[in-house]
Amino acid sequence: MNGTETLAASVHVQTFGCQMNEYDAELVRTLLRKRGYAITSDPEGARVLLINTCAVRESAHTRIYPRLHSLVNQKREDPELVVGVLGCMAQNLKEEILLDFPAVDFVCGPDGYRSLPDLIERARVARERGTAVELSEYETYEDIVPTRVEGVNAWIAVMRGCDNFCTFCVVPYTRGRERSRDPEGIVAESQALAATGHVQVTLLGQNVNSYRFGPTDFAGLMERVAGVEGIARVRFTSPHPKDFPDSLLRVIAEHPRICSHIHLPLQAGSNRILHRMNRRYTREEYLKLLDRIRTLVPGVSLTTDIICGFPGESGDDYQETVDTVQRARYDSAYIFKYSERKGTVALKLWRDDVSDEEKSERVTRLVGIQKEISLEKNQERIGRLESVLVEGTSKKDPSEWKARNDSNIIVVFADPTAAVGSFRRVRIVDASAHTLRGEIV
Repeated sequence: MNGTETLAASVHVQTFGCQMNEYDAELVRTLLRKRGYAITSDPEGARVLLINTCAVRESAHTRIYPRLHSLVNQKREDPELVVGVLGCMAQNLKEEILLDFPAVDFVCGPDGYRSLPDLIERARVARERGTAVELSEYETYEDIVPTRVEGVNAWIAVMRGCDNFCTFCVVPYTRGRERSRDPEGIVAESQALAATGHVQVTLLGQNVNSYRFGPTDFAGLMERVAGVEGIARVRFTSPHPKDFPDSLLRVIAEHPRICSHIHLPLQAGSNRILHRMNRRYTREEYLKLLDRIRTLVPGVSLTTDIICGFPGESGDDYQETVDTVQRARYDSAYIFKYSERKGTVALKLWRDDVSDEEKSERVTRLVGIQKEISLEKNQERIGRLESVLVEGTSKKDPSEWKARNDSNIIVVFADPTAAVGSFRRVRIVDASAHTLRGEIV
């Protein structure tokens, strides 16, 4: 079958959720191209629709269900259309999806992507519904070079799975246990990206601190990737506060191509709630780690994730989170309301006893506090010279460019000679809580 010659082979992949989902979508496109399928960006013209899902982010959950409902009428009008649900939600809610959404022909978890061509063919030819949801102790897709989308940054998954078992999280149950990729494959992937014009790579893992392959730890891997000719910037996400090594901090501080930005999830500032979450650090240990990071990496940008309204979170617990945020002074923070997830320990052990109204109030207040801190920290950058990487045009004014500095903060500026993927040196002249404004030096 030649996917470029037959409409029956065209596939559209729609992705919801995190960076790992984006990376998996690239893997899926490669796997299907190898089997002769054509990949299309047009969902209306596709004969196969794959919905790539996330089971962690609430925003992804709320968008996926309406999308699946909309496919019922589409499938009724076009019975030969094939619909598959991929990713973490497919793994976590496989029975419910097949029961509640008759338009779905199959579900496929994160470790089952090699089965996709066969699942699609069985649905197209025999009209059979199917599943591929077995977790693997070994699958890393090491031999698959993802088909990249255009842009300056490319994601590279350096490991899959998670062994932390935070009580609010389904990842260990949807992506399995930790396993690290061979560094030789990661370096080769980085070299291929540089050859195709990508100047920045972001290394992905649920807990990159745990990366180890033979003698290579994550600090050693970062050094090797940063040494690839043509790669100008290396980022990573996400580490876990419980085991952040000084060796990684030294590499960040010493290597000019490794960005001085660390996303370090806090989740809560109350020791009682941290214990309930099974985070395995205390507020005091976390704040001590922040002090060490800022000592070893002067000028580092720090961002975080925080959950408000975890089961049992009292007003005093929440206030401890507020106090921690004020003490930590993050550059920015992603602040979410707690939401239940099937299969998690939290759902089994505790009632979701904080009202939605209270969660919203706590999020709104904390967002306001963090916004003030972000504004203050961004205003401190006014007058500085910054090297920025151009990502595209500004949404508000297409005559201006949107770029990012080393600290992962958006910088908007005007320059008729700039281009996507180019570096420019700008002086920061103004700042809001989320954006810097620069002028070409």
